[in-house]
Amino acid sequence: MRSTSNPAFRNLPVGGYGPQAGFQPQAQGYPGQQPPYGGYQAPPTTGDRPMTVDDVVTKTATTIAVAMATGIITAIAVLGGAISPWPPMIGGLIVGLILSLVVIFKKTPNPALILAYSAAEGVFLGAITGVFETFVEGIALQAILGTALVFITMLVVYKTGAVKVTPKLTKWIIGATCAAAGLMLINLLLGFMGINLGIRDAGPLGIGISLLFIGIAAFNFLLDFDMADQMIRSGTPSKWAWYVAFGLMTTLVWLYLEILRLLYMLNSSD
Repeated sequence: MRSTSNPAFRNLPVGGYGPQAGFQPQAQGYPGQQPPYGGYQAPPTTGDRPMTVDDVVTKTATTIAVAMATGIITAIAVLGGAISPWPPMIGGLIVGLILSLVVIFKKTPNPALILAYSAAEGVFLGAITGVFETFVEGIALQAILGTALVFITMLVVYKTGAVKVTPKLTKWIIGATCAAAGLMLINLLLGFMGINLGIRDAGPLGIGISLLFIGIAAFNFLLDFDMADQMIRSGTPSKWAWYVAFGLMTTLVWLYLEILRLLYMLNSSD
């Protein structure tokens, strides 16, 4: 089975799936033992109907709507001077991180936790967006439209089969994502020591790095779509559509931040 660099989906168990594999959800422990054959293993059924594409679309749209609502409110408050951007920025980041870790490691499709995560990320992104908007008017709308365009484009690419999600491509995307995370961690640690690599500055290097990260985030959508497709085909209970929405949301957050930063650097270099 193809893996994914998204931490939400990577922690799901593996096993046979679908009638072709003779998968019996009730007979398999979740998320316990690993069956002796490869492929995605659906969680056991609990009387819930199988997941559909509509479930994924609805739950994903709901999480995005919650994030946008809290984000817009926070951005307006920051722009209006009603609040300082730092408390919601730091608070949203910490709360979002904690909730994401709970969802990932408990492997839970709890809608309350996932919607709370979306709300926290909305507050975090809204505060950052409000700050950038004070320097570049209209950058928020540009970033939202850019993120939506990339998301829709990658969905079309996946659905049309223009780019096949092969094991080789999967390994490349996972490797690139891990390298990007490692580079950012190194840059952060060096920053604490007063060393600036210049990879996040408004210059040719910084712009190039942002473009690279946007490309990696975009290709991560292919792996996320493929995992969601496998979960639907395996007959995974519909409640797990919330987990798919959570996984997609984590990629959307990364993509939006990179597009926002890129737009700021492009405007700063004029």
